[in-house]
Amino acid sequence: MVLCFGASWPFSVVKSYRSGTAKGKSLLFISLIWIGYVFGMAGKIITHNITYVFVFYIVNLIMVSCDIALYFRNRRLDKERTQA
Repeated sequence: MVLCFGASWPFSVVKSYRSGTAKGKSLLFISLIWIGYVFGMAGKIITHNITYVFVFYIVNLIMVSCDIALYFRNRRLDKERTQA
């Protein structure tokens, strides 16, 4: 699951960047995934079960964070286009 999500996020980030719009994106959905990765990492830390999989959690968390940042950038761009 972590590997499939990890392979999907770069495509989502590139699509968000190229599209320049926040339409079709759900901040709630992306935020819940972000929280899931944080809890997954916390679980690994609490149980002292830090393995190579932890690296994938970190990479995925970074990708989701980029997607969240692009959401706010694209929302601003949408507002600028609406006002113009």
